[in-house]
Amino acid sequence: MFLVSIAWWGLTLALLGALIVGAIVGFFLSRKAFQKYLEKNPPINKKMIRVMFQQMGRTPSEKQIRQVMQAMQQAK
Repeated sequence: MFLVSIAWWGLTLALLGALIVGAIVGFFLSRKAFQKYLEKNPPINKKMIRVMFQQMGRTPSEKQIRQVMQAMQQAK
């Protein structure tokens, strides 16, 4: 009876340990994947829109920049 109790405790601790290790590994893997995604696809901000307008030879007003930002957010 005592040996069965020890076996259950061992199994429970092993499963709990595997769950904790899996959660930690999953956290770091998903964090790495998210960082890699952000490097490839950075979020667009107002500064990037200004640069885009300047590359097209235009000087944007603040209103135009806000309109482009709103259009980008609505397109999501």
